[in-house]
Amino acid sequence: MQAVIFDMDGVIIDSEPLWRIAERQVFAEVGLELTDADCESTMGMRTDEVIAYWFARSPWRGISPKEVERRLIERMQILISEHGQPMSGLERALAMVRASDLALALASSSSPMLIETVLRTLGLTATFDVVRSAIHEEHGKPHPAVFLATAGELGFPPHECAVIEDSAAGVQAARAAGMRVVAVPPPHLFADPVYDLADVKLHSLGELTLPMLD
Repeated sequence: MQAVIFDMDGVIIDSEPLWRIAERQVFAEVGLELTDADCESTMGMRTDEVIAYWFARSPWRGISPKEVERRLIERMQILISEHGQPMSGLERALAMVRASDLALALASSSSPMLIETVLRTLGLTATFDVVRSAIHEEHGKPHPAVFLATAGELGFPPHECAVIEDSAAGVQAARAAGMRVVAVPPPHLFADPVYDLADVKLHSLGELTLPMLD
């Protein structure tokens, strides 16, 4: 194994609860009352695809989908800056990978602005060799595009990369990319069969060992 690619939301930062807050607040402004389960159903998707998903199911008037996306990103930037915390075991996992001379990358469905906010908030701006947003790809997760592009930028073939993911869409994307997959699902989704697609399934990053990546 030559490289480890980390997802961001739910792997680097404990942001999924913040996403639920932001989505429920912003979508309520256009008359759409989402439950936590509704928000969970789009976990791992790009922001623009989340907006399109709900607009297709319950179209609203008065505000463009693009404006709703802008408000959602803005709200998330505030929540991350004020409340963002690293996931348990992250510092140890990053140090272990770096000490092993493996390349380190971040591949996220979030926008470049949110990625920048997260890295700045957590003090990780100089941590990753490659940082890539799925916004730059034609398709978001579960399509493998962002992982394949990240591997290309790292200079390694996909089978020499391991991915650490928390979402079903992310696990599917990494598997489709032909990469080794370590899944760290949310506790209440740990038994979901979709995570059985992963090569390794952990309760937290604190359980990660180097042999799991190879």
